[in-house]
Amino acid sequence: MFTTKQIRMTETQYPSLEALLAAVRNCRACEQHLPLGPRPVLRAEATARLLIVGQAPGTRVHATGIPWNDPSGERLRAWMGIDKDLFYDASHIAIIPMGYCYPGRGKSGDLPPRRECADLWLNRLLAELPRIELTLLVGQYAQRHFLGSRCKPSLTETVRNWQAYAPQYLPLPHPSPRNTLWLKRNPWFEQQLLPVLRARIRALYACEEIEA
Repeated sequence: MFTTKQIRMTETQYPSLEALLAAVRNCRACEQHLPLGPRPVLRAEATARLLIVGQAPGTRVHATGIPWNDPSGERLRAWMGIDKDLFYDASHIAIIPMGYCYPGRGKSGDLPPRRECADLWLNRLLAELPRIELTLLVGQYAQRHFLGSRCKPSLTETVRNWQAYAPQYLPLPHPSPRNTLWLKRNPWFEQQLLPVLRARIRALYACEEIEA
């Protein structure tokens, strides 16, 4: 349930995407649950045509305030076939994870994204991004939120059935180094899906820097 303060946050009207982003970056809704304190990490501009939805920042991203500024980001950019200049150009690519702050660590890795971010802010942010043509759903949390009942029983099955969600969505496994074994066990991902991903991005931007 929302607190009275959170309900007021959801009712507040913002005159622009910039004002909304400023409010998100100042959000302290779950401050008491964050071991490193709040530092929402996201970026977007209204002209973006591609949206990347991941999980939540890790400790390195929390420290720098730069999304995907870690080995997972390096692999994701390689999958997409783009360089950092395009990846971090918010006028082209919006980056909005399911959780905006580092959630802390559990027994087997980082904790799941906190729900407050999506509950309070996600729909409002998406409403300010009218030009999005392709959304990359990176990991199970993004896939469950956006695909709902259309998700398959496992992430592998959801990603394998990517054509069912095209052209609006493209589900991807998380590019974490921890998933290297998954990639070895599922060679179809690099052989079949990545060429489609890169072709979609080339079609969106037709940039010389994007390589097949």
